[in-house]
Amino acid sequence: MIRGFAFQTACVTNVGLEREHNEDNLLARPDIGLWAVADGMGGYGGGDVASGAVVAALKTLAPPASASQLLAEFEQKIVRVNADLREMSRARDGAILGTTLVALMVHGPHFACVWCGDSRVYLRRNGILSQVSRDHSEVQELVDRGLLRKEEAMTWARRNVVTRALGATDQAELEIVDGPAYVGDRFLLCSDGLTVHVADDEIAALLGAVDPQSAVDDLLRLTLERGASDNVSIIVVDCEQPDAAQPGPETQDRGG
Repeated sequence: MIRGFAFQTACVTNVGLEREHNEDNLLARPDIGLWAVADGMGGYGGGDVASGAVVAALKTLAPPASASQLLAEFEQKIVRVNADLREMSRARDGAILGTTLVALMVHGPHFACVWCGDSRVYLRRNGILSQVSRDHSEVQELVDRGLLRKEEAMTWARRNVVTRALGATDQAELEIVDGPAYVGDRFLLCSDGLTVHVADDEIAALLGAVDPQSAVDDLLRLTLERGASDNVSIIVVDCEQPDAAQPGPETQDRGG
């Protein structure tokens, strides 16, 4: 029998300092090893409806028997939500009902990251931060082509323009990355309301906090100090040792 992890989770969603409504929605289900952030587009009555529909659908997932079952049922829910959003948009004369989505699934000794848009998943392992997801955005394409430096991307005029989103097309265009998970891994899921204000090296430093709640508090505090021009959602997940879990590749270090 493959045993998994015990999880510590902390999360927050905040309207920010310039928006009137929060179009972000988040989900934390450590009971089944699933966490998600959805950043809605389309304004009040559009973006919040879209992101809320995604989270509501994922709340209905039952505990899976395997990692493959969790992923398959997750994808079925998202395909159905995408179709529903398209139908709602047509009923509203083409009004935008769209949302980004980034989700983390951990089952047994493995993790999978599934996303659409520019909300992100990071992994801090042995004190080193890596970005697991890759933004589906115009600015990321410019960076990939060598036409823009990563530092310039944070202030680029069209940095918020995404190239994929749920509800934007008839087919849900999801991307997936998977790999082994280890005791001591710390994952961060966030909307771009965080990453537009906080650089990766700063994220790495703040994720070194002693526990997930402190990391979430520190990341939100810095975002607000810098103006919080958008809604911001943050989830931090620690993979911890249960009675018997897969040991890390090296001594795990969550400290700063």
